[in-house]
Amino acid sequence: MDSKEEIRKRVWRLLRERGVARFPFPVEGRIPNFVGAERAARRLVSSALFEGAETVFCNPDSPQRPVREAVLASGKTLVMASPRLRRGFILIRAGWVPPRRVREASTIRGAFKWGELTEEPPPVDLKVTGSVAVDRKGGRVGKGGGYSDLEYAILKEMGLISDETPIVTTVHDLQVVDEVPMTPHDVPLDHVVTPTRWIETRTPYRRPAGIIWEELPRERIESIPLLKKLYNRRRG
Repeated sequence: MDSKEEIRKRVWRLLRERGVARFPFPVEGRIPNFVGAERAARRLVSSALFEGAETVFCNPDSPQRPVREAVLASGKTLVMASPRLRRGFILIRAGWVPPRRVREASTIRGAFKWGELTEEPPPVDLKVTGSVAVDRKGGRVGKGGGYSDLEYAILKEMGLISDETPIVTTVHDLQVVDEVPMTPHDVPLDHVVTPTRWIETRTPYRRPAGIIWEELPRERIESIPLLKKLYNRRRG
């Protein structure tokens, strides 16, 4: 099986070669934006899964911007992570954003303008995450920083997300690969949505029960105030 880094490089290259990679460039080193991101978003937001969610946690990357816009336009509450979780989470409640400003608020810059920073977001009904590559069993490869998995672990540690909370990604069809290696701290996907199809993974992988502290470098804990607070609370 290929390593995660090999999979990342292959997918980034494939998106560029097939002409479906989209601004911002370069796609390498990031969750890649892609032609058809809006179609994948529409497929997700027209689902019962989305309709039934009052609070949606969504990553701040470009290909998921249409999802964030739909969250706000639908009168739902949006939760995003601040960059590298350094300032906790960004919360935008329904009604905070005038309709004409919804698109602006769905960008990371706009979210800081229209939302508020918090370390205590409301419980999450649906988690949307960005991906570089996925497989049909729910395996996922991110851009390599580990922040999406850490976001889930923090929310789980705080009792704001459960094992039953759906986790979904929107990707291009070319980002669906044969197999992704998974480790105990990796969070599997329940659903993969592309511009052309919906994959229910029925994942065999278990979600982490919370933060796996022994795998976190001390520097990472020290660099994220909320993480440090949870660590100190755990130690009593």
